[in-house]
Amino acid sequence: MGADREGGTRRTPGRAVAYVACGAVLLAGCASMPDSGDLRGVESTPRQDTQVRVFAMPPHEDASSSEIVSGFLEALTSDDPDYEIARKYLTKEASDNWRPLLSTMVLADGPAADVDRVGGREETDNLSYRLTGAKVATVDAQQSYAPAGGDYSEAMHLTRDKKTKQWRIDVPPRGVVMGRTDFQRNYMSVDKYYFATNTTLGTSPHTAAVADPVFVRRNVDPMTQTVRSLLKGPTSWLDPVARSSFPTGTALKDVTTLTTDDQNRLTVPLNDKAARVGLTKCKEMAAQLLFTLQNLTPTVDEVVLRAAGRQLCTLTEESAEAVAMRGSMERADYLYFLDAKHRLVRLAAATNGTKPDPVPGALGEGDAELKSVAVSRDEDMAAGVGLDGKNLYVGALVPDGPLGEPELTSAGRTPDERLSAPSWDAQGDLWVADRDPDNPRLLLLQEGVGDPLVVNMPPGLEGRIESVRVAADGVRIALVVKQGEKSSLLIGRIERSDDAKAGDHSAVSVRELRSATPALEEVSAMSWAGDSRLVVVGREKGGVQTMRYVQVDGSTPEGPAPAALSGVKEITASEDARLPLVGYSEDGIVRLPSGAQWQKVLTDGTAPVYPG
Repeated sequence: MGADREGGTRRTPGRAVAYVACGAVLLAGCASMPDSGDLRGVESTPRQDTQVRVFAMPPHEDASSSEIVSGFLEALTSDDPDYEIARKYLTKEASDNWRPLLSTMVLADGPAADVDRVGGREETDNLSYRLTGAKVATVDAQQSYAPAGGDYSEAMHLTRDKKTKQWRIDVPPRGVVMGRTDFQRNYMSVDKYYFATNTTLGTSPHTAAVADPVFVRRNVDPMTQTVRSLLKGPTSWLDPVARSSFPTGTALKDVTTLTTDDQNRLTVPLNDKAARVGLTKCKEMAAQLLFTLQNLTPTVDEVVLRAAGRQLCTLTEESAEAVAMRGSMERADYLYFLDAKHRLVRLAAATNGTKPDPVPGALGEGDAELKSVAVSRDEDMAAGVGLDGKNLYVGALVPDGPLGEPELTSAGRTPDERLSAPSWDAQGDLWVADRDPDNPRLLLLQEGVGDPLVVNMPPGLEGRIESVRVAADGVRIALVVKQGEKSSLLIGRIERSDDAKAGDHSAVSVRELRSATPALEEVSAMSWAGDSRLVVVGREKGGVQTMRYVQVDGSTPEGPAPAALSGVKEITASEDARLPLVGYSEDGIVRLPSGAQWQKVLTDGTAPVYPG
């Protein structure tokens, strides 16, 4: 089996592959190793059908040092729940101290393993190998994914027992290391859900739910893994702006695996930490579970929570919407864009209409010519940047609504050095970037009016913010930042704190920016397209324009990319996946309904946006 690692000269028994669909079991040699000398490559499993499971094989009697290394690396990529087989390749002391769940290193190809000539000689009872490769990503102890780059190099030491003459690893690598294709086969991304701190969705009194993506092992009871991860709380990146309704220390009790019953009901037994929660708090806990598990599997319709031998509460899918709201549950009424006269028009979002109507109010019925627009999530307000990029106007979407003086004016010398397209957050505040090279700033206008607040950015941020999109949960922001000829998509965390010196304003900061598109050299357009997913138009180094989906953590979501579209200038998507992707290209305004091809909406139109 060899997708991630090249083979050698002789096959040895490596692992068993179980085809669950047909019930057959094959014993396959998966490691190709010489009996001694350099270990130039360790084969890896190619991408398998989802019905295929891979199990490791223990070391055979009198296995050579290279076979021990090979078998151990293969065992790391198997579906062994507790890495029990991998531990058989280690000395007892090394097995006791090894912590495979602390980290996973993902390499472009599987790890190459070579005898470290400095670390020992094969004729002795001690031997060192060096594992090398090109880093792609890491997954930490919280199961959080982060892109990585550069070279990987780590020593691994073997010793031969003086009595049994058997080789074993006494210094294993930290955590788990595997190639990209093995990682894709072994792991899957799941969104855990928490509640955004002090944030509601638009005018709704409901708490905003925020997705926290983690990676769980695909074939090792992913439902139970995911629930355990949810109970531990948000990852460190999200924790400052999110809360969990589960009391600290809450865990599963007396359960090894969770399964739904024949009515798609899941009963979750919890320890005594949760025994005293009230009904409101319990409903929130159940909503977190429902949102999380429905992201994993659609077959969970109801959650029942139990603790201290009694039922705490139950919550159905329909009832969960009364407890909290996800951005993907908020359905837009209209798609908005600018017509040939640069005025704001709209189409019903869930139809195939091609004849837009002007929006009520000055931005649709007046004389102002606009370059870019944004509509509030409740679809009551709109903001538009003038055709020259200099002025920002805000108006209500009501008949005969007046257009007042600009709320903001940029001093940039050219349109491209002035205001970016604006974006509304979940609390009804308006965000926009001033791209003036002499005074670049990210600005926030509370409720879209008044003196703008300069948003605090992370120290050392290099480059200029070109575009802004705030997530529906109100605590994450997507920024395209340009530095020289390169433009990158960065995801930041929005933190708000009361500041006495700011009067009635709240001090607002964007923290811990991280790249969502490490493979792209140029990002020209982007939009949120789900609770933790964005659609991006960009270009790899030396490549052509491409459109793809990306996760907020920089990973690539499963599923196909959007159908190719040439000459894309702008793109918009709704967090609600039922609504079509819409773009502005060389053909004008076009849309991509689910399961269909791109369709032309209007030749003379620009700047399409959904609310937000």
